Amino acid sequence: MDKAKKYLSLNISGMTCSNCAKGIEKHLTKKGIKEVKVDFVKAEAHFLSKNLEIDDVIKEIESIGFKAKTEEIEEDTKVEKLFAFCLILTIPLFSHMFLNENNILHNPIIQFFLALPVYIVGCYYFGISAWNSLKSKVPNMDVLIIIGTTAAFFYSLTGNLLFWGAPEAHNFLFFETTATIITIVLLGNVLEHRSVKQTTTAIKELNSIQNQEAKRERKDGSIEIISFKNIIKDDVLLVNSGDKVPTDGIIMSGDGYFDESMMTGESHSILKKSKEEVIGGTLLIDGNIKMIAQKVGKETVLSHIIKLVKSAQNNKPNIQRLADKVSAIFVPLVILLSLITFILNHYVFDISLSDSIMRAIAVLVISCPCAMGLATPTAVMVGLGRAAKSGILIKGGNTLEEFAKVKNVVFDKTGTLTTGDFKIDSLVCNESDKEDVINIIFSLEMHSSHPIAKSFIKELEEKAELLELEEIQEIKGQGIQANWKKDFYQFGSNKFVNNEEETHQIYLYKNNSFFAGVNCSDEIKNDLKETISKLKKQGLTTTILSGDKVSKCESVGQAIGINNIYSEHLPHEKLEKIDEFNKNGPTAMVGDGINDAPALAKAHVGVALGGSTEVAIESAQVVLLNTDNLKQIDKAYKISKHTLKTIKQNLFWAFSYNIVAIPIAALGFLTPMWGAMFMAFSDIIVIGNSLRLKKKNINK
Repeated sequence: MDKAKKYLSLNISGMTCSNCAKGIEKHLTKKGIKEVKVDFVKAEAHFLSKNLEIDDVIKEIESIGFKAKTEEIEEDTKVEKLFAFCLILTIPLFSHMFLNENNILHNPIIQFFLALPVYIVGCYYFGISAWNSLKSKVPNMDVLIIIGTTAAFFYSLTGNLLFWGAPEAHNFLFFETTATIITIVLLGNVLEHRSVKQTTTAIKELNSIQNQEAKRERKDGSIEIISFKNIIKDDVLLVNSGDKVPTDGIIMSGDGYFDESMMTGESHSILKKSKEEVIGGTLLIDGNIKMIAQKVGKETVLSHIIKLVKSAQNNKPNIQRLADKVSAIFVPLVILLSLITFILNHYVFDISLSDSIMRAIAVLVISCPCAMGLATPTAVMVGLGRAAKSGILIKGGNTLEEFAKVKNVVFDKTGTLTTGDFKIDSLVCNESDKEDVINIIFSLEMHSSHPIAKSFIKELEEKAELLELEEIQEIKGQGIQANWKKDFYQFGSNKFVNNEEETHQIYLYKNNSFFAGVNCSDEIKNDLKETISKLKKQGLTTTILSGDKVSKCESVGQAIGINNIYSEHLPHEKLEKIDEFNKNGPTAMVGDGINDAPALAKAHVGVALGGSTEVAIESAQVVLLNTDNLKQIDKAYKISKHTLKTIKQNLFWAFSYNIVAIPIAALGFLTPMWGAMFMAFSDIIVIGNSLRLKKKNINK
């Protein structure tokens, strides 16, 4: 979702299938509410808040038979209770078919009184939902169920009243069909709801990490236990071995080994000491620290992740459009096919009235638009959840689809392929000017967002004094300039200072003349050669696109196995190059999310490293939280590829199931009861296939 726009959210109860969600969307859109997205799987509605009173939206939703609340709705176990009640009455009714004709269960009156409560339950549960869907003009699966069961029930009732006591009355006994269809579909609903819940475990697990208690130190030195939501900025918190860090902050004293796998997907522990940052939700394996809270509530990294994962799940992939279009006309089409089935069987092929009706009912109950509605969102949820647990944040189903189709992966060099932790190897200047040079470089870099600037600040902060500079200006990809004591200083590349030589990597000029030269170096990240090799095996083209020197880029490329190298490119030249790549195939750009933001936005998929999480989340569609190595890029691509594959499998099953099942039912090869059984379990097959993604070996 667009972060600049403000959205409201509501929790909704009463939806029985994905068509219910479409009905609510359609109704709210007709009422002038903008950008409505209703998620059946998560039972949530999201919409643009423009001049809206939330109570008015709730009234609109409730006017078509659903319930809506701003707070979380408690889990509804009603369907499980109704299924248990119906099952008790349906078992004896169904079992009469296997008993001799003299058994009391063959009595029409006994069958009627066993079937009547089940039919009433069906009218209550499916009938209300069917009526609501008709009111919103998007008929759902329950319309088919209620028509089919009502036809079977009243056909049985009418036939037995007309032929009461006569041998022909036995030909009209289909009460067990009514009861069995309702009971089996309720069972399908129970299994579907339980399965769907498993696809949303990622957010629940992230929320549970956040719902922690913290030990806060009072001013008098005593300790109090508080919840996460009561932590205030600058609170002093104590974290002991085995505790989870309650919020984002900085270590004041102590040290310890931290498990940050929740954020990075990496299982090895990290030693952190005084003045280093710690992230809320990570685990202190060994050690004791005293920390000061810096980011609390919705400002924490974990809160940003939860928000991103939630909003990502509302973002539909393009592949779902076909399913949505078919699903919208599915129910009216099935009703028409059911009528045609009855007319052809009875009037053209001279099939008996009872058999023709049963075939028409079988067509109604075997059809399943729900499988089409669940095919994409369940796979997307599991895929996004698996990625999030591996420290990979993917912004929505459409990003998963785009990333799976990528042909080119373009890497920035500094801070992406290399650690970005630069060390000054040599400082070339007059000895008498050295103090001024250090102070000026430090003061200039304090106003820069470039990765090299961060490293220089860290290295020089103990030696340098911050100067009051004037007229500071940073030229992206080139350098930074300012005035100090009436002198004009420039710090950047040889092009920036108009020096044709390349004696040094970075130049400091004073009043357009050489003042100092800086030579520095940074390390290549771990496991990069292996990662690049894996990407190539997937058939992807890998490229370095950097503003750095030719020699530096070629050195890195040679070390990690990338031959396509474009160096000394300014930001606008990077954009032009990304345009070229896009024309040759879908392109992913991998950068640090700060100075690479334009290129990340220009690529089909922007992949940012999460060192600066908020900036990264804004500028890219994929965020890798582990900045130390890029193994996650291969994992993110494979998760995307397998999620798209799962969506295609689900949609193939959903479409082919209906294409094959409806003619079989129309030809009389399936009874309505078996039809209900297959229909109920078609949803479970789709959801089950999506859940395979949780544990599936994606390296194959």
